[in-house]
Amino acid sequence: MAAPVSALGAYAAAAKLLNDPTRGAGEAAGDGSFAAVLKDALGAVNELGQKSETQTRAMANGKADMVNVVTAVSETEVAIDAVVAVRDKVIAAYEDIMKMPI
Repeated sequence: MAAPVSALGAYAAAAKLLNDPTRGAGEAAGDGSFAAVLKDALGAVNELGQKSETQTRAMANGKADMVNVVTAVSETEVAIDAVVAVRDKVIAAYEDIMKMPI
């Protein structure tokens, strides 16, 4: 299991990508394109990250159960791992396409 600090860093990077105004310009919401699906996935990861952050803060204030915090952080970690796996596959596919002769 990754350290919570690295999970929070990945969450921050996902939130930055999601909130970038240059992404998705001119695209209709829910159009079924890969970009829309990817944006929805990043939104879900962002929501899980916010839930994890809220649970962690509540635990620090003594208002949450440790089980809820660990569950929220684990859910976020799994979601981030899934997004990273998709990213890696997209990069690998791009590299394969770039190696093709013209």
